[in-house]
Amino acid sequence: MSPTPYAVRVAEDPADREACFAVRKEVFVVEQGVPQEIEYDEYDAVATHVVAVREDGTPLGAGRLLYGEAAAAKTGGDPTVGSLGRLAVIGEARGLGVGIALVRAVEDAARARGLAAVDLHAQTHALGFYERLGYEAYGPEFADAGIPHRAMRRALQ
Repeated sequence: MSPTPYAVRVAEDPADREACFAVRKEVFVVEQGVPQEIEYDEYDAVATHVVAVREDGTPLGAGRLLYGEAAAAKTGGDPTVGSLGRLAVIGEARGLGVGIALVRAVEDAARARGLAAVDLHAQTHALGFYERLGYEAYGPEFADAGIPHRAMRRALQ
């Protein structure tokens, strides 16, 4: 059986944004038990969202880029660094390269905004995934929504 064909794009319209939120609800709220009231925040309104969808329109994954003031608290206040967050891939699509494609789409959006690097807060079980994509962990482990995380950064070229 061949892999599921999918496309990754910046979420430009309300339907794409709803697809992003549906993926996040399935992965973070239902699967990981993150309270819904902290999963969605004021940054959703200003973020650049990316979505992965199957050929039939089924959403497979999502992520977002924060930049400028919205990213400052997550990047040490450096205006040249964006923040990748809320990266999620539904269970049936894991292992198909969707997560990699979403990370690269966020990086492309960061480059388009003239950013020099991207930070993220990785769940510790996902450190190896991000390391394979060129991210380096820094700082101590910390809890976010009760889940252990580490900060990571990748310089963009």
